[in-house]
Amino acid sequence: MSHKLFSRTKAGDLDLSNRVVMAPLTRNRADNDTGEVGALHVDYYGQRAGAGLIITEAAQISPEGKGYVGTPGIYSPGQVAAWKKVTEAVHAKGGKIVIQLWHVGRISHTSLQPDAQAPVAPVAVAAKAQTVTTAGFEDTSTPRALRADEMPRLVADYVHAAKAAKEAGFDGIELHAANGYLLDQFLKDGPNTREDAYGGSVGNRARLLFEVLDGLETVWAPGEIGIRLSPWSGFNDATDSDPDTSFGWVVEQLNRRGLAYLHLIEGSTGGARDGAFDALRAKWTGVYMANNGYDRDLALTRVATGKVDLVAFGRPYIANPDLAERLELNAPLNEGDQATYYGGGAEGYTDYPTLETV
Repeated sequence: MSHKLFSRTKAGDLDLSNRVVMAPLTRNRADNDTGEVGALHVDYYGQRAGAGLIITEAAQISPEGKGYVGTPGIYSPGQVAAWKKVTEAVHAKGGKIVIQLWHVGRISHTSLQPDAQAPVAPVAVAAKAQTVTTAGFEDTSTPRALRADEMPRLVADYVHAAKAAKEAGFDGIELHAANGYLLDQFLKDGPNTREDAYGGSVGNRARLLFEVLDGLETVWAPGEIGIRLSPWSGFNDATDSDPDTSFGWVVEQLNRRGLAYLHLIEGSTGGARDGAFDALRAKWTGVYMANNGYDRDLALTRVATGKVDLVAFGRPYIANPDLAERLELNAPLNEGDQATYYGGGAEGYTDYPTLETV
């Protein structure tokens, strides 16, 4: 008997062949000057079309949104044309693919910014974090605080990227509001100490998030939009003094929107599964996608008991292009080569064997 993890389902308006999701994975292989993906990306994502849903690596919504060397964008005609080859490859194999919309905020460096400008953030305080530039790992630069009158321009950048994603043939979009990047910087009271309409109460701190969602919904149906949150993670120096209350309120507001799914990092990003994620999940009335530390047994159990609807796998998808198939068969998994995770070419990217080629 097939396990529920491998059964067809729906996430909003998205029809999925199974509940195994390829999580967004930054691999730093886009053209650093143009932000365009290439032929390797076409092969890489096409190989992984057996996932019920692919969420692409994060793609910056504007030149200002860039925070790492070799990351792709989704705002220029060239980027749209390049991504279109990826979506066509995935669709040709019967897969579904959404793109993750990204603005890094203060997790950037002046060398990655237009005209070497300071990155932007809720307040002008540098993160205790590093990023990757052409020179290697460097401390993030001190940002400048966004003015309240800049928020409409920022929302417009998200809307422009959403339109570009539609033109590129994606099945939907995921709004990145996690892991210490711009929207998470606003949501959490650690990095957001503003005293205007975008700071203070959780309603104020979430104001930008909901303004962005309002904008995205002018381009995509709510059921084609997912959102990623990381309430308990301190990744990239972003913490909240009361994440259960703050994000409980955010989730209750999100319930009104009819989004495709909530993609929640359960605990610390890439770390311990600590946090009241089951209590937060209980507040969510839509499709729930879980992420962080999942193996086959945990995924089977939590999907079978109804605690989780979809499971997003990250690193296992680096080394196993046919991960969904391997999980269903309980087949052995390839081990990933960490030396090739970030940057480089085909090695450690498109050359991992499938069960058919072993």
